[in-house]
Amino acid sequence: MSLNDENRAGMEDIGPKLRATRLAKGLSVTHVAQQAGVTKGFVSLAERGKTRVSVPVLLRICEVLGITIGSLFTYPDEPIVHGGIPLYMGGVDLQEYLLTPHDEKWVQVMRTTMQPGGGSAGAYTLDAESIFVVVLHGQLSLDVGGDERILETGDSTTFSARTPHNWHNPLQTESQVLWVISPPLPLSEDHVPRANRQRD
Repeated sequence: MSLNDENRAGMEDIGPKLRATRLAKGLSVTHVAQQAGVTKGFVSLAERGKTRVSVPVLLRICEVLGITIGSLFTYPDEPIVHGGIPLYMGGVDLQEYLLTPHDEKWVQVMRTTMQPGGGSAGAYTLDAESIFVVVLHGQLSLDVGGDERILETGDSTTFSARTPHNWHNPLQTESQVLWVISPPLPLSEDHVPRANRQRD
């Protein structure tokens, strides 16, 4: 697979879902582009799976469409997950895999392999409470609300999902990390994560 192919990988599945949602809601490419702060050409390329999208931009597009990023995932459906289901939630020069099923109520686990320089390509927040990350191989440069954390192999850290964060692989070799998000990202806008519900 060429680097250009790697940059598009994932959007080939997500792009058509974004386009179908936009058409179903009667929204124009111009409207989505303006609200998400990108060009019409970019939205068109994204919908056709011809470009990668940063995590924050993909989240903005989902917000404009009135969907959650979790609704775009394909979830494992067997009790034993072999390697994970390919996942795309934005970012550049990386491959991601989802390791937990859609009905897991407490945690969501993802494995990310980053090429040199690969990462989120911008700061973002998630509709969850906590994020735990451990470096399985290589190194991770993580910025959490302006606090820079350099994690080596075996290092881990925990932070609030609602604090703006961005990350990348600072090495010239491949790095791999494991993310644990709690509670899982919502599947729909009507779904309120358990940790966010008001107690009686």
